[in-house]
This record gives sequence, C-alpha cells and structure tokens, in this order.
Amino acid sequence: MEAKSFIEPVLENRSLVIMTSLDVQGAFDSAWWPGILQGLRGFNCPSNLYKLSKAYLSNRTAVMTTNNSTTERSITKGCPQGSSCGPGFWNTLYNSLLTLELTSPSKSIAFADDLIILTRGETVAEAENYMNLELRKIQAWAQNNKLKFNENKSKVMLTSRRKRKEKKGDRNLC
Repeated sequence: MEAKSFIEPVLENRSLVIMTSLDVQGAFDSAWWPGILQGLRGFNCPSNLYKLSKAYLSNRTAVMTTNNSTTERSITKGCPQGSSCGPGFWNTLYNSLLTLELTSPSKSIAFADDLIILTRGETVAEAENYMNLELRKIQAWAQNNKLKFNENKSKVMLTSRRKRKEKKGDRNLC
C-alpha cells in the first residue's frame, strides 16, 4: 500500500517511477553485531539493556559434531534464530538503512529483510540518475554494515502510463 500511494500520483501526472527491489544476502545470518550495537546506541538504549545485548552478542560459539569429530567456531554476526530478540536486533541494524537521507523524488520501503527503492522522474534518464544516487548510498551502507545484496534476487522495474514508441521501420515495441 505504501508503494501504491507513492506510484499512483506520479503516474497520474504522466511521470514515471523506477522501482528497485533489493534482497540482502543471508540477511539474518549476516547481521553485523557492531552495527546492531551502534543502532542501539543511536536509539539511546538504556545502559542496562545495551550491556545485556552486548553480553548476549559476545563470546558465542557454534558446535558441530559428526561421527567422532567435533568442531567449534566463534560466531561474530547473525541474529540468533528462534530467539525473541533476533527480529529486534535485525530491525535495529536495518533501521539505519531506512533512515538514509534520500533525494526528494525517492522513497525506501522495507518488510523484514526486503527493501524497495522508488524514485520518480519526468524522463527515464532523470529517474535513472536519481536511482543511481540512491543505490550508491545503499551500497555504501551495506559495505559499512558488512552486508551484501543478492544480485540474482534483486530486480528493477520501470512503471509508466506513457505509450511505448515504435522504432522507425520496426513493428516490435521497444
């Protein structure tokens, strides 16, 4: 509904929208703990809850036993699955992405680990330029938070009510 409320007025004004959907690769398993803790500080989390969270995210290990062999590894990222705090930790990290300052013709919308960026323009070139600006900001955010986007699951779509123009001598729409 949020995307629809952005797109409809743009189309009514005969402008166009580029929508980019981004998928965070291994999102909940990749949540970087220093980013989560920084987010908690940004929310002015009470010190007792911050210290509890910091302790919860410290000195964690994963143990795997097969046949007669046991392997133990330190864990330094990820939202503990099945925990009541896992979704809250993810939202704390992801919030810093949603509060990035975007240009005025753009908007970000998230649900769990899915993100869409909407940007409007009078021409395709204008909208592409704005989208590229936003994607550079988002890529910088991802690098700072040790996250990657899955290129195979990320998509771009142009939305317009304009009629497509035919190339001269070509009956196929371009």
